[in-house]
Amino acid sequence: MAQQAYMAETDNGGSGPGHRHFRLRRLWDRFLTGWRGDPRVWRRGLVLAALAVVLALVMLLHSHIPNLVGNLGSLTETFLPWLGLLVPVLLVLALARRSATALLAAALPAIVWLNLFGGLFTDKAGTGGELTVATHNVNADNPDPSGTARDVAASGAEVLALEELKASAVPVYERALEPAYPYHAVVGTVGLWSKYPLSDVRAVDIRLGWERAMRATAATPEGPVAVYVAHMPSVRVKVKAGFTARQRDKSADALGEAIADEALPRVVLLGDLNGTMNDRALNAVTSQMRSTQGAAGDGFGFSWPASFPLARIDQIMVKGMEPESSWSLPRTGSDHLPVAARVRVGPATVS
Repeated sequence: MAQQAYMAETDNGGSGPGHRHFRLRRLWDRFLTGWRGDPRVWRRGLVLAALAVVLALVMLLHSHIPNLVGNLGSLTETFLPWLGLLVPVLLVLALARRSATALLAAALPAIVWLNLFGGLFTDKAGTGGELTVATHNVNADNPDPSGTARDVAASGAEVLALEELKASAVPVYERALEPAYPYHAVVGTVGLWSKYPLSDVRAVDIRLGWERAMRATAATPEGPVAVYVAHMPSVRVKVKAGFTARQRDKSADALGEAIADEALPRVVLLGDLNGTMNDRALNAVTSQMRSTQGAAGDGFGFSWPASFPLARIDQIMVKGMEPESSWSLPRTGSDHLPVAARVRVGPATVS
């Protein structure tokens, strides 16, 4: 009886699961027959295949794209992960064109992308660590600084950095954070709040002409840690000028020099660097420090813009310490997401 019902569904236009399976199987057979019986299957789609190869080369050799014209190399590296969205587009077009050549070529950028970013999708977070740190560009035009302060304090961070502090809003942040953080220092438009005593607080010259970076020593139970807070100059993408990042690049070089000259072996950098870890223009910093997101995060950890994050430009980096976990915090009244990390301070080492 069951077999008769199945046959009735498939032979008489029924709508049961047997009929749906039969239709899908027939469509698939037609699709394969069209490919097998078409002698042009390897000759079609050569342009698509070439585009796939170019995409793979751009991702694989991104560090060789010159910055001479419009900082094209840095712009590509800033949004490098998003190039992966072109892979499924190429695959769909290759299928639509019934091109075996384009289909095989589309596998090349897919492999390169997975090699570059596939590791980010494994949860590398550990359960150890003695120090939780957080950083947040609070936005000078934040409509609710008090609420933002409470939100980031709820992260439980022992050391908290804030950037883009407007002078008139600083007292609001101070009042809101005072119950959780007995120690704090503000230099220019950046500030540091800590549950541990702070000393040797000073501005860091990042060649701007005004203060957007600072350094302090936090006396943690595991020993002193040098904490740097920085807000790199903004970058823009303009039609004629391209990726305008020259001032940001100069400031990154100056910050890298300051960190290289740091006497303490354990260093943490908190801030809005207006650049990603892939951007070669930040090499003066990234070459000597580890990203907590890359070492102990889960996913890309994009932080800007808060409404639809496209890039990780807010960074937590360490030197002489081991990242244990890294995560993004819920959205506040800012256009950036706060980010936090837990690190193992341990014995002082030089990395």
